[in-house]
Amino acid sequence: MRIVGNNPQLSRQTQGTASGAITGGKPVIVNTDGTVTQISGSALTLGSETEYTSDASNYNSVAFDSNSNRIVIAFKNGSNNNGTAIVGTVSGTSVSFGTAVAFDSSGEAEFYGITFDSNSNKIVIAYRDTTDSNKGKAVVGTVDSSDNSISFGSEATFTTNNAVYIDACFDSSTNKVVISYTDYGNSGHGTAVVATVSGTSISFGTPVVFNSANTSHPRCVYDSGEERVVFGYIDLGNSYNPSLCVGTVSGTSISIGSEIRVSVTGGDYIGLAYDSTNQVIVMAYHDNSNSSYATAVVGDVNNTEFNGLGTPVVFESADNAYIDAVFDASVGKVVIAYRDVGNSNAGTYVVGTVGASRSISFTTPATFNTNTEYIGLGYDSNAERVVISYKDAGDGDDGTAIILQNAIPTNLTSENYIGIASGGTYADTAEATIDVVGTVNKDQTSLTAGQTYYVQTDGTLGTTADDPSVVAGTAISATELIVKG
Repeated sequence: MRIVGNNPQLSRQTQGTASGAITGGKPVIVNTDGTVTQISGSALTLGSETEYTSDASNYNSVAFDSNSNRIVIAFKNGSNNNGTAIVGTVSGTSVSFGTAVAFDSSGEAEFYGITFDSNSNKIVIAYRDTTDSNKGKAVVGTVDSSDNSISFGSEATFTTNNAVYIDACFDSSTNKVVISYTDYGNSGHGTAVVATVSGTSISFGTPVVFNSANTSHPRCVYDSGEERVVFGYIDLGNSYNPSLCVGTVSGTSISIGSEIRVSVTGGDYIGLAYDSTNQVIVMAYHDNSNSSYATAVVGDVNNTEFNGLGTPVVFESADNAYIDAVFDASVGKVVIAYRDVGNSNAGTYVVGTVGASRSISFTTPATFNTNTEYIGLGYDSNAERVVISYKDAGDGDDGTAIILQNAIPTNLTSENYIGIASGGTYADTAEATIDVVGTVNKDQTSLTAGQTYYVQTDGTLGTTADDPSVVAGTAISATELIVKG
């Protein structure tokens, strides 16, 4: 089809300052400040499974090294029981791995806590050395991005007592690593110790009890808004309450605030994440007092104490285990993964959105693996992807990882579409030319003449309406579209 005549409507364009890069042929919106932006958004996407070890993989734990832009997974190698680490590169919804390296090659390691020290640009792994009287130990790792390798310094002991349920986090306000654990050498008390990294060495302060009762599954995260470390755990000495408390690091020591408890009798497993968008703590747990349902609660910290907790919310009405949680800063949401015992032990995840008054809502549970154990989560802030690592119990117990890209909300509304970018690519702040209603955009491919096209929420064109329903225009050839609105 060919348009003829001198109708000025067919050559009308407008100019606008680009907010973000804009590519010719892409639908564009106008912002409230008068700038123009390419329409974008994406659906939640789950990548393909990638095996990082063919040996059984237990106690999987994940950290992101922001210096090398690499993820690091610590796990127990089932063939020799060594504490082992492997480095991976995330690209899109896939991950590629280097060669696994043992950090406890002379013994047997369990209960891994892993974190990245952004002051020293080092990975820290804390663990229990079962061949050395179950002592709590830690090593410092250096990632080489050129070949996805990692090397380790000498191990150091942070407790000679029997340490289990070990976790680690980094306090960026003091440049200290904090290790939490259950001290079976001290009546199972919840305990924390402050660590200082220097080169490839690590040293420790004196361990401090944060819960003077038998404690199960302690976890720790750093609250950057309050510059405090938060501990989540099951308080076995108080009706198995899921509980939280706040720690303040000073030098090589840590002081502990008052405990706050969820009004639940009988908790198990803990997943803990800090939502930096809403500046709240999200704790997920297994609720034995409510049919073992997977449940989450939101709390906010004020200095050394919690302001309070929201109402617990069930996100999976079934028995569950191996809960972990991580915050996806790219979309401001929390991802929780777990073993769904009520669904043949399937690896399952939900995405949580924090609302007002310490509320939280979740997506419908979705499966990433059919039979899963030892789940660990990490967030790659460079690729803006969540990494799920786990033991694939349905496939030889292999260590496996999968990438989750959260849905990015669209910037399209029912009113803000103005047309299609004309010409080449426009950089941020450049003056972009936009073909508006009545204009023929000539930057398309593979259109069907006579077909109406709709703007999709991810910024593409489609032949069916999306939500919101916005007409992009009508094709007059494979490369030309009369812009409508």
